[in-house]
Order: sequence, then structure tokens, then C-alpha cells
Amino acid sequence: MVLYEYPFNEGIRTMLRLEHLFARLHTLLPRDTAVDHHFALVTLFEIMDVASRADLKSDLLKELERHKAQLQGFRGNPSVSERALDEIIGRIDLAHDRLNHLAGKAGHSLTANEWLMGVRSRISIPGGTCSFDLPGYYAWQQLAPEQRRQDLVRWVDTLVPLADALLLLLNLLRDAGVPHRVVAHGGQYQQSLPAGRTYQLLRVRIDDSTGLVPEITGHRLMVSVRLMRPDAEGRLKPDHADTAFDLALCA
Repeated sequence: MVLYEYPFNEGIRTMLRLEHLFARLHTLLPRDTAVDHHFALVTLFEIMDVASRADLKSDLLKELERHKAQLQGFRGNPSVSERALDEIIGRIDLAHDRLNHLAGKAGHSLTANEWLMGVRSRISIPGGTCSFDLPGYYAWQQLAPEQRRQDLVRWVDTLVPLADALLLLLNLLRDAGVPHRVVAHGGQYQQSLPAGRTYQLLRVRIDDSTGLVPEITGHRLMVSVRLMRPDAEGRLKPDHADTAFDLALCA
């Protein structure tokens, strides 16, 4: 099954982009080649760019507080495990405290590193990090893999509180959605959304053996999924067969 996710608002869109970038960074860091560490640094700068929204940190803190308040409302409910409740609230408190103690925006402390900012100013230019353009960066790439990794880990550590908070929030959001089986008749599926309830994320799982790609659109009143099939050149064309897939709405 292949999972596709569709955010209903800009805040969730930003969080999903950051999650994608942190996952890429997690993949690149353990590797040893200089080119992998180059792209790890590219990813680090991308995270800084995406996380530069002035209100991102405060939005995450408010979301953590909101989730904690909702969970506290389950105290004394006989169908809820107090132990599990204490565990998740403890994780929320820890993520909140670490993010709250982060000075300024995510990655703000890295902007004081003149060497890093010099690399950042050239790294988006095609071929801008050649040895004759940035000899200091080229020399860094010749270091032993473990030495480069130590530098990368030290820089990435400044972003860990942000990563932990947004991953926790996304997991809580995803857990709130219950998947159910639906059928796209003639390759099209539409579902009206109940008034008065706000959804933040749509999740679609489709069997990869179908070779289909869902084209998702949505707003506060309705979601629509159109199943597409790539042609020989990769262009997506509507598929008209009846196809079942799993859909979850996360509020």
C-alpha cells in the first residue's frame, strides 16, 4: 500500500514539508561520502528556510498545549488507561519544554556561523560550491567522514526540539483518523464533510499493484479523489475503473 497525505491548511502543509526534510536528513547523516554530506547540508538549509516562518514556533507550542488540555479531559474515564495517558502527556510536556527553551526561530543560532552562512549563500547557485569558489568548503569535504558527521550532528542538534515537537503533533493527528474502505466509481470519489467539524489531514492508501496515483483536492465542505494512471511518458491520465482504497480523515 502506498500512502498519500493531503493537508487542509498551511500549518499542516509546513509541518509535512519539515517532516519530509528531517527524514531525508536522517537518511543522509549516517552515510560517509562527501556528496551525501553535501546534500545533508543542503537539506539543513532547506529546513532553516521552511522553518523561518515567524509564528511557526508559537503555533507548535499552542498545538501542544491544546492537545494536552484535550487529553487532560480524559482523566477519570474508566475506558482510558491512566498509565498511557500519563505517558503521552509526559511526552507532550517534554516536547513543549524543549521547544520553548529554543532561542529564536529554528536554526537561528546557526546564522552566527560565518562559515556556514558563506556556504549557504553559494549552495543554491548551480555549481556554486566548486573548489575555486569555496576552497574552505572543499577542504571540509576532504575531512574524514566521522569528522564531517560530528560537525553536521552539532548543527542539526539545534533543530532537534523543532523536529521532536512537529513529529509528535503529526503522530497525534494521524492517530485521530480511522481508515475506512471506499470505492472510486469510474475513478472518481467524493465525500461531503460535516459542518462544524474541521479536518486537518486526509490520508489515502492505495494498493501499489494498481499503478494508480490519487489526485486529491479538498476544502472544509468536501474532499475529492480522482485516480490517475501515468502513461509511457509519466503524464497522468484519468483512470475510469472502479477501484477500492483506504481513506482516513484526521481532525
